[in-house]
Amino acid sequence: MKEFRFRLILILGAVALSIYLLWPTFQDYLYSKEIKETLSKRSEQIKEANPKLSKDQLQDELLAIDDSIKQANPSILENRLKRVKLGLDLQGGMRVSLEVNTAKLLEKIAKNPDENFRKILNEALTESNLSDESVVDIFGRLMRQKDIRVSRYFGRITQDDTEILDGLKKDAEDAVARAMEIIRNRIDQYGVSEPSIQRQGTRRIIVELPGVAKEEEAKQLLQGTALLEFRIVKEAEVTYSVMQRIDNVLAGKPLDDSTDSDSSDSKTASTDSTSDTSIAQNDTTQKELSEEEFKQQHPFFAVVSINPQGGSADGFVLDKNKDKVQRLLNRPEILNAIPNNVEFLFSARTFITDDGKKFYTLYMVNKEPELTGGVITDAQANIDQMTSNWIVTMEMSGEGSTQWARITGANVDKRIAIILDGAVFSAPVVRNKITGGRSQIEGMAGASEAKLLEIVLKAGALPAPVDIIEERTVGPSLGKDSINNGFMSALLGYLFVAFFMILWYKKSGSVASLSLVFSILFILGILAGFNATLTLPGIAGIILTIGMAVDANVLIFERIREELSTGKTMKAAIDGGFSKANSAIVDSNITTFFTGLILYQFGTGPVQGFALTLMIGIVASLFSALVIVRVIMDLMVTKGVKITIG
Repeated sequence: MKEFRFRLILILGAVALSIYLLWPTFQDYLYSKEIKETLSKRSEQIKEANPKLSKDQLQDELLAIDDSIKQANPSILENRLKRVKLGLDLQGGMRVSLEVNTAKLLEKIAKNPDENFRKILNEALTESNLSDESVVDIFGRLMRQKDIRVSRYFGRITQDDTEILDGLKKDAEDAVARAMEIIRNRIDQYGVSEPSIQRQGTRRIIVELPGVAKEEEAKQLLQGTALLEFRIVKEAEVTYSVMQRIDNVLAGKPLDDSTDSDSSDSKTASTDSTSDTSIAQNDTTQKELSEEEFKQQHPFFAVVSINPQGGSADGFVLDKNKDKVQRLLNRPEILNAIPNNVEFLFSARTFITDDGKKFYTLYMVNKEPELTGGVITDAQANIDQMTSNWIVTMEMSGEGSTQWARITGANVDKRIAIILDGAVFSAPVVRNKITGGRSQIEGMAGASEAKLLEIVLKAGALPAPVDIIEERTVGPSLGKDSINNGFMSALLGYLFVAFFMILWYKKSGSVASLSLVFSILFILGILAGFNATLTLPGIAGIILTIGMAVDANVLIFERIREELSTGKTMKAAIDGGFSKANSAIVDSNITTFFTGLILYQFGTGPVQGFALTLMIGIVASLFSALVIVRVIMDLMVTKGVKITIG
């Protein structure tokens, strides 16, 4: 036994280490099963207690319960981090292809962009979508063709166009790298356990989010630029006068000179004293006219309602009319009727009237922000103790605190709209000067929206918008079917191989079949140890490994047969069979291993998953065939057990 001691210790150590590495996976399976049963029971209880609860609200409740269970038992998260990771195709989730909008980045950093600039930029963007050439290179070429210097819009006048274009390309590269980092930070804070974020080409990012249930929330998390702005809401009198002007333009009525304003509020001041009366008159007129007559005479107010007793001129737009109103506001003649220093923005979410109708609020705000989100240093979602509604509190930097104090001090009793990515979350009235740099965003629909906003504010704003160009969703049931089918395929593959080996090689075949079990154990242990992700192609690699693993045993057993045919003893035949088969076994497996290495290096996604398990399987099967099978057969010979080889 002493001659086998080292090899036995090596085998037992490998088995013990594999079991140790796989233990968190087993524990996670038990915990997940327990949590699933708990959530199922609580779901039924919540439905019975509140039948009118929406699907999203129910999911928020269950997520809160799930979080509380995990916080109460830290080992759940520890095991989740150490388990064998499952890929998107096995546990369901989303795969999203994002493209960083380089054109928007160039427009953002350009100085004095005019109509000619936007036309050239749009041409460059259109051409880049049909080729692999970057937007910056195409933009530079089009500028040269039109004999316009790039320094007209970028850089310094003394700089050469080539130098400026090189700088723009670097900015575009940095934007993609920064976008990847910000997206990674957001996903980490969101709690996706096995995300995959890869760069593809010059401006594309591939994101895989296994286990994500809320698709729209995930897309908002990835796409939201997190551009936070604080803007002054215009006074009711000024807002209504602009709305009246829009209504007149749409109705084809002559414009009142007193409301003929292009760029400032001074020309609308003459209507301030009569605006409240006008609102009331408008409301009375609507009651006197038929619905059809009112639509003809007041096409804007027919889709944008105003509450004359509300104290503001905020518009109320039914959700079905939102797109129509947006199209109206984007019409050239309407843009000319709106002062250059203001714009209309919708609320971030809908509200519900007493009769169940959904509507958006339409605000008129200054076009230029008083403050941006760059000064935000921290954000926290919590419940307002006064209203019991979800809010997001924000902490500002020292410079931001100073600016915020100045802005709020100069706008007491005015409203400041808190705008994220072009949508108004809330527009509170400034009651007094705010010092200390603390502020809050209201208007959250629930816990999930508040948490999502907290994440995007903490992670920071994307340097340029990202567009979703491709989206794939794998349902959890489909992922579960993949696991079941993969497991069944592996089991059937093992049974067929084991049956053949036992049928053909008798007792030696049984030893080879036992070694396959160790091979699979080692493969899964190594995957867990290196935090690798198991995918459906990875399962295919394991199944292929099962078939390939017995190749070495076949070579060894056939060599032993040849040795026995020369009259050698079983011990001598085993020694000769293993030594003579070694070179052929190692050569064939090394070539396969290097093929897997090439696939892993140059492949992506599923190809890498297949290659990884194939390489791990080769190492595990070699160890099982050359070490485990050899030790078992040597022990059998030592103990006098009769060995049959066919």
